[in-house]
Amino acid sequence: MTRSYFLVKSEPTKYAFDALVHDGRTTWDGVRNFEARNNLRAMKKGDLVLYYHSNEGKAVVGIARVSREAYQDPTTKDDWSAVDLEPVRALPRPVELDELRSHKVLGKMMVFRRPRLSVVPVTKPEFDAVLELAKKKPALH
Repeated sequence: MTRSYFLVKSEPTKYAFDALVHDGRTTWDGVRNFEARNNLRAMKKGDLVLYYHSNEGKAVVGIARVSREAYQDPTTKDDWSAVDLEPVRALPRPVELDELRSHKVLGKMMVFRRPRLSVVPVTKPEFDAVLELAKKKPALH
């Protein structure tokens, strides 16, 4: 079975990665964009997810795993989906937006081509590059 990779965005004041670690699992609901919904529906159990803090922090801070595939979003009766995520681990250090944008591989990520989406696919090389950056000391600004 081939694993897929994604990136989800959450404002840390709404639901930080630390909250996911504390809770051990969460329902990823409330997505109200058709393209992002379809990305949720593409997620399979075991897929890995980069957890990005948006608005404040603006950095990939952790890795989560899909623990339940797409189902009816419990916050609405309309045709929207949710998935369940569980934490895998925090990154050794956050990988900031500017680092992602200036990286030769990561600068082409879907998150930059479709910046309004809260759920986007990530390629394996992109996923691996984020993990490598997280191991290095940040560049001085």
